[in-house]
Amino acid sequence: MIDSDLLEILCCPETHQGLEPAGADVVLALNQAIGRSELRDRSGQLVRESIDGALVRKDGQWVYLIRSGIPVLLVDSAVSPIRP
Repeated sequence: MIDSDLLEILCCPETHQGLEPAGADVVLALNQAIGRSELRDRSGQLVRESIDGALVRKDGQWVYLIRSGIPVLLVDSAVSPIRP
């Protein structure tokens, strides 16, 4: 998914905390929520496109989605974590 060297330098654009790859179960739960039109980002926009991964902020408060292998590291595009 994300190269480990790249992951070491990526951080949350808001707090600069480190990011960790989300587990497959979390990605599945996010995609299921997207499929049910239940997932909204921080700005309140409905997330419509499925994802192929996600990065969780170290404090667990926000999740940054990965589409086509590219992490979307925009504060307003982050979503609340979903516990599978």
